[in-house]
Amino acid sequence: MAPGPRPHGARPGAAPGTATSGARLLLSGLGIDLTSESLQRTPERMAGALSELLTPRPFELTTFPNDGGYDELIVARGIPMRSLCEHHMLPFVGTAHIGYLPGERILGLSKLARVLEHFSRRPQVQERLTTQVAGWLQEHLAPTGVGVVIEAEHFCMTLRGVRAPGTTTITSSLLGSLRTDARSRAEFLALTHSPR
Repeated sequence: MAPGPRPHGARPGAAPGTATSGARLLLSGLGIDLTSESLQRTPERMAGALSELLTPRPFELTTFPNDGGYDELIVARGIPMRSLCEHHMLPFVGTAHIGYLPGERILGLSKLARVLEHFSRRPQVQERLTTQVAGWLQEHLAPTGVGVVIEAEHFCMTLRGVRAPGTTTITSSLLGSLRTDARSRAEFLALTHSPR
């Protein structure tokens, strides 16, 4: 069994008191009056919420022998995804479709979502997130091919700046035979776009 990502409790170097003080300073600097009863604990809650969003749960990669010789695509569609844009620290949310053509091992299906969560629980850009998930699966599972497609709405684009609500960004990473074999690539992309 391949090792899973390094277990996380609190993020290394986390300092909850410092985060709360920083949140208080930021909110005060933005002119928010923190003296009202409903806002007094907001800096603490804000720091706690960000810590939760940035801390993945630990998991172990569970694989099983592919003793049935299964050699067709395995795809998990519509996996909920959320992360924080590293440029504005605003969320981007959407869905991911992750699939692979198995080699000698197959994966516990819940682990596809766990690998996504592991890499999304940090300041991110969608392009890097997509390639990190694909690369990690390729390295630890050694499949014939891997495909990852993420579609997300970026609040830094829809709530501020250009303010284009409803706009989504799609990224993909295809490795192995899903990149080199046109039929396998087309099948994977068709499965990720099929109506539910």
